[in-house]
Amino acid sequence: MGDKRYSASELMAIMTAKEFRDWEVAFVGIGIPLVAGITAKRFHAPNLNIVYESGCIGPQKYRVDFNVGDSSAADGALCLTSEWRVFSDMQCGYYDVGVLGAAQVDKYGNLNTTAIFGGQDYQSPKVRLPGSGGGNDIGSNIGRVVVMLRLEPLRFVEKVDYLTTPGFLDGSPGARKKAGLLGSGPAAVVTDKALFRFDRQTREMYLDTIYPGVNIEEIKALVGWDLKIAPQLKTAPEPTDEELEAVRAADPANLIMGGAAARKSLAGLDEYIEITVKNSGK
Repeated sequence: MGDKRYSASELMAIMTAKEFRDWEVAFVGIGIPLVAGITAKRFHAPNLNIVYESGCIGPQKYRVDFNVGDSSAADGALCLTSEWRVFSDMQCGYYDVGVLGAAQVDKYGNLNTTAIFGGQDYQSPKVRLPGSGGGNDIGSNIGRVVVMLRLEPLRFVEKVDYLTTPGFLDGSPGARKKAGLLGSGPAAVVTDKALFRFDRQTREMYLDTIYPGVNIEEIKALVGWDLKIAPQLKTAPEPTDEELEAVRAADPANLIMGGAAARKSLAGLDEYIEITVKNSGK
């Protein structure tokens, strides 16, 4: 990226925020998806209703939480219910958009968060991952899905090692409907270098938008199949100062967006607490 005013994570949050629409109901998790939701509400989607898996519906968030069970997750909420209730509503198809991360995504938007085989198999994979959690429910039942992950060769593969969450399955016409899935599938894949969408006929992922300072050949080298390019390829605008201010205000401690800088800050905080505790005993 050409502009050093912002990080890759901040740009991902801003690009994801643009995928939310006003008056929608969005099922989001903790982290960058929540930062994106807060940012969207500040700009173009003030009536966006955010739902947490812990049962908080419609909270009015100004900053991120660090766990879906944090008491602050319920700030100004329209309703406080149960995890069972919000997932039941999801399985009825009541939510418009959801955000998911993944270890792998393939050309048809299928996601893997279960295991990286690395030339081995499910029983003895190279890397064992956390699994589905609520990911399969979100990918199967929510109106549309936005996927977020870093653009790397081991992540963008022609076929996922294990299908944890369905995208467009094998890409054949009506594949999701035949499988009994309520949602319409993935709408976008947001990465740190580009944004991808899916062809309405073939259901194959294609490059829709590149970020400032990134070129097409760089993108194609990081994707594990012959990537299609949109005829009208777009270049994302540089984030505005107002957008960056909103993202940073949503994560004031810089714990989600800050990476190494945040870890250094936390290490300093731990040292301060340790010294304070020792001194308090004198």
